[in-house]
Amino acid sequence: MRYVRTAPEPVRPAPPRPKRPALRSIVSGGANLLTTAIIVLFAIRAVPHLLSWAVTHGVWNGDGDACRDAGACWAFLRAKMPFILFGIYPEAERWRPILVVLILGAATLWSLPRAHWTRATLGLWGVAIVASLLLMAGGRLGLSPVPTSAWGGLPITMLLTIFSLALGFPLGIVLALARRSDMPVYRWTATALIEVMRAMPLVTLLFVASVMAPLLLPAGVTADNLTRALVAFVLSSSAYIAEVVRGGLQGVPPGQQESARALGLGRSTVLLSIILPQAIRKALAPLTSTVVVIIKNSSLVLVVGLFDLLSAGRVSLNDPAWPTPYAETYLVIALIYFVICYGFARYALHLERTTQGGERRP
Repeated sequence: MRYVRTAPEPVRPAPPRPKRPALRSIVSGGANLLTTAIIVLFAIRAVPHLLSWAVTHGVWNGDGDACRDAGACWAFLRAKMPFILFGIYPEAERWRPILVVLILGAATLWSLPRAHWTRATLGLWGVAIVASLLLMAGGRLGLSPVPTSAWGGLPITMLLTIFSLALGFPLGIVLALARRSDMPVYRWTATALIEVMRAMPLVTLLFVASVMAPLLLPAGVTADNLTRALVAFVLSSSAYIAEVVRGGLQGVPPGQQESARALGLGRSTVLLSIILPQAIRKALAPLTSTVVVIIKNSSLVLVVGLFDLLSAGRVSLNDPAWPTPYAETYLVIALIYFVICYGFARYALHLERTTQGGERRP
């Protein structure tokens, strides 16, 4: 008698990973015990001094004179935080960059659940970007015009990151596919562009965009500093993304494409529906690192005369009325970058786990 299965075998969950107690991890073995002892001794010596500097002797209110010969000058940050966050944007119009940060932040939070990855969300991002540019630039709907040279702070960081990913990611996919193409012209062109962009530091590209681009443009054609910086960011990010995506494409078994073609699916359908989703899932971890680098590289736009978070913080320290509290300023800026980068890294790890792309990481 033959047996024919009519129902699929139920999927059994993977066995749980054994968890090692944290105490055993830090005291087991001579090396771990010695490292733990050194860290504890350092903390015992450093933490009281840090609390004394930051809290006990910290200055929370007052002017520059109150901060001299004292601890942390938090009063400086209270006075300079609007400039650090929004640069030299006109003070009377700072509600506009605040609204831009809220719009882009809300669009980002809305896009996190995979259930919201729809065409409607893509349209929402289009509306959010257009509204953000309109609010920042003005000149319409009764808003006073503000040149891009006056933009700065957190909105510049967010806009550069979003545009670098929105334009660099599709271009990177195209370059990755072209580099794997069987046509020599496409393969050589993509390889040359990728290798040149990866070999040149981003600072060099920004210098070229700042100094050489105006000389190379036709007469009567001009581009502001933000546009030139954005072109440099897009070219650099697309080259790195292309190599990451190419690694993911190489990890997809050839049988996937062969099976899909045997079923009669077209080339575009196989690429968009079968090959690319698997390649991106396999490349999520290196893609996360690339995006984090893009976020942090936005601090280099001072080369072309723009003021992002770090540049605005550095400029605010030049005020002679204050005793240049470097540590407090850079600590707050680093905290803002940490929140953005760490939040994205945790979200990418969540995507890895939910899409089962690759080996689970702790």
